[in-house]
Parts: sequence; C-alpha cells; structure tokens
Amino acid sequence: MREAWIIDGVRTPRGKGKASGALHDVHPQELLGGLLRELTARGLDAQDVEDVVMGNGEHAGDHANDIARSAVLTAGWPVTVPGLTLNRFCGGGQQAVMAAATGVLSGWQDVVVAGGVESMSRHTYGQPLDAGNARLRERYPLVPQGISADLIATIEGFDRTAVDEFAARSQDLAAIAIKEGRFDRSIVPVMAPDGTTLLERDEHLRPGTTVESLGGLPASFAKSGAKPRDDRGRSYDDMCREVYSDIGEIQHVHHAGNSSGVVDGAAAVVVASNEYANAHGLRPRARLVAGSVRGAEPVIMLTAPGPAAELCLAKAGMKASDIDLWEINEAFAAVPLKVIRDLSLDPDRVNVNGGAIALGHPIGATGAVLLQTVMDELERRDLSTGMVAMCTGGGMATATIVERI
Repeated sequence: MREAWIIDGVRTPRGKGKASGALHDVHPQELLGGLLRELTARGLDAQDVEDVVMGNGEHAGDHANDIARSAVLTAGWPVTVPGLTLNRFCGGGQQAVMAAATGVLSGWQDVVVAGGVESMSRHTYGQPLDAGNARLRERYPLVPQGISADLIATIEGFDRTAVDEFAARSQDLAAIAIKEGRFDRSIVPVMAPDGTTLLERDEHLRPGTTVESLGGLPASFAKSGAKPRDDRGRSYDDMCREVYSDIGEIQHVHHAGNSSGVVDGAAAVVVASNEYANAHGLRPRARLVAGSVRGAEPVIMLTAPGPAAELCLAKAGMKASDIDLWEINEAFAAVPLKVIRDLSLDPDRVNVNGGAIALGHPIGATGAVLLQTVMDELERRDLSTGMVAMCTGGGMATATIVERI
C-alpha cells in the first residue's frame, strides 16, 4: 500500500517579531532558503523534489509573489524545482504538509518539501478577512481574533486565573524543553552572510513567568472591544452579542502573556512515498495517517480545532484516547482549554513542551513546526501516535495524525 512518510524536518529558531528581534533583518526568502540548503546537506537530492509547498499568511510585501518558488531560487536548488505558496491563515504550514501527503498518496508525486514561513516583524498587516466587502461584513460581523478568544472564554467560563495558569504552564514546560535540548534535532541556526550566528534558540521565551506576574497585565482587548466600530455605533462586543445573545458582558481575559507570541520563523518537512524512500535508502521518521480541515462560525472563529480533530480521528478509525501526544496550537489560552474539555483529553498529553504562548506563533510556519515537535517528542518518549490541531482565521481549523515509524 502506498504511504506518505515524513523523512525529516528542519526549522529555524523563532525570533521575536519586532525590529529588535534577531531575525528581523533576514528576508523571509532567506529563512526558507537556508532550510532547503540544510535538507540537501542532510542527504535530500534536490533534483528529485517535485514541488515545494509553503504556507504563508501574508502574501504581500516581503512575503509576496510565491515565496516558495523564491526560496527555491534563493537556496540555489535546481531551477526545475517549482514552488507553490498557499494560505489557510495560521494553518498554512500544516495544510502544506497535508497537500504534500495528498500528492504523494495519489501517486502524482514521490517527493515534496512542505512547510511555511512568516516574518511577522516584516508584516504589513493589510486587509481584514472581508477585504472591504460590506455585504460579507453585514452577514458576519467579523471581529479580531482576540475578541473571539475572549468570547470563547466567556461562553466556556474560563476566568482570568484559568487562562493565566495555562500560560504559566506553557512557559514552564517550554523552559524545560529548551534546557534539555528537546528541539535541537529540528532547529537549524540562522547565520549572517559573514558566517556569524544570528540565532540558535527560540528567543521569545519568558522564563520565570508565574500566574502572579501575569496577573499584573491588563486585558488586551477590553478597550478595543468596547469602542464603537461602525456607522451604527456597534462595538466588537456588541457584534458578538448580536450572534450570541445570551452571554451578557464579554469577559476580557486574554493579554500578551496568555496569547501566542509574535515571532519570525520558518519550517520545512520532507514528505516522500514509501516506494521512493525504500528505493533510495531513506529512513522515515513518521507516517502521515490522516488529515482534515473543518469550518466553524466565523465570529467566534477559533472553535474548529475540536471538530477538525474529531473528523481526522474518524477518518483514521481512531479515538481520542488512541493519541499519545497532542499539539494544539496556543493561539490564545482559551483555544486548547476548550479542545481539552470538549474531547475529554488528558492535559498531561497536550503541549508537553509548551506552545505558542511561550515560544511564539510564526503564522504560516507553525503547523510544520508542531509536526516536528510532536515527532521529536514521540521519539524521545518512545511513543507512537501524535495529533496536531490548529485554529485558523476565518473560522477554520486543520488537524493531522502522524504515526512514528
């Protein structure tokens, strides 16, 4: 039976997504290109790569004009290798890997490199989802994701203590993971043209974060939620209440310390057929078992990871209890907390090395980063099966099951 195998994966460290961040001066094409060069250094024959598929959430400015193809050329790979850039917002990197698996499983391709990139310090932060379409805006009173996260917390009853406890846990677990070198197999240091090292470890981490220290941070979305936003005088909070009429006041509990970090980074994964890998003596790390995408109501926006995970499990003929380790992207603390509750997950199996609250969320790259994180940890713990699930903009989610080989 034809299978899609992950042969290897590499990623950059995540740099702070600001002008003072270590990766700000590195063009995102160069971040990706450096990873492609590393894959060939590890034994991949670039001549055999049939496509390079990359997720990106910007598609403008420094990320414009099919950055996957630009990265191929930047890397000095053969000009015969094409590139495709896709956008499923935060799930772009995961979607790219699933697209690669689809090509391999169909028999149309044998070797695809997939992943994503986002230099958030270089973002233009342009058009909202409705892109100025008044009719869409009238149909769905779309609000910023932070407001959506607070809406989830309000409906689910996650108070400030609950989300701050989850955030402090993320920081603690990430600090342990970095100290013990759990990410070292995947991370490729980013070098300057003169050969000096710009960054070799994720730099967004805030060691020593506590619930008490987080308690001093003001809620990020309270003022913006209450401010009138349209010609009818509606605020974002009003828009939420129009759709969810029985919730009363929105409880604004999210802030910079319990939301995903803004960072720069890239990731790339080699997906190959079992026939190609066996013929070329490549040792696989994992099998891509199943993947799914799901949509949900776009005002609350961030509730689809649970349904996407359930659909993915159904496609694989599995139950949630069959998954050894879960990576649920920490876009905001309320997101994984809701998935844990809805799927009755053991929290000790979820985000065991911390997540995006501590380490950052380089939008288009994160899905490919999390697949590497779960593969590395399955190997370290001698476990078998992992799930990655992510919310995305527009009320969507991606989910993928991998099985260690």
